[in-house]
Amino acid sequence: MAPRKRSKNQEDEPAAEKLAPASSRVTRSSARLAANSKADSAVDEAVTESAKSKKAKRAPKENGKVKEVENEGVEVDAALEKLDKDGKNRTVVIEHCKQCQSFKKRAIQVQNGLENGVPGITVMLNPDTPRRGCFEIRSEDGEKFISLLDMKRPFTRMKELDMEEVISDIIEKIKG
Repeated sequence: MAPRKRSKNQEDEPAAEKLAPASSRVTRSSARLAANSKADSAVDEAVTESAKSKKAKRAPKENGKVKEVENEGVEVDAALEKLDKDGKNRTVVIEHCKQCQSFKKRAIQVQNGLENGVPGITVMLNPDTPRRGCFEIRSEDGEKFISLLDMKRPFTRMKELDMEEVISDIIEKIKG
């Protein structure tokens, strides 16, 4: 609907009254957008606060002055935790195709077996987009334990594997 025409009396009103906002129309979408923007700003503030608190911590006073210390060693500590005593990486990546549930079932079986067999190991399932017809178990540094690529249905090479034997072989390679 078109807006109403202005009468001559409205044009003669002072400029201050013209600047006063008329009642704005509130729709469902505008209310939802306003609520989202408030929530986003609250989340941004919380993130910046946590980043500031992690960035610098206060050290004990020296000569009456508070000294600020940067947490530069945090990344190094995290990297050292991934390495075991021998310097080997304790992260295993299992890449499995999403084409069939049999891939997922075997990947979860290997994940549970490794986590129970080796304390402190990290097992990741499909950290990147998996390849089609692929079932691969490798360490994060690149050592491959099993690599079955470009399999076609009915995936006989994967189904013929004895998963208990595969898990025990991988545990032996990781430990020794």
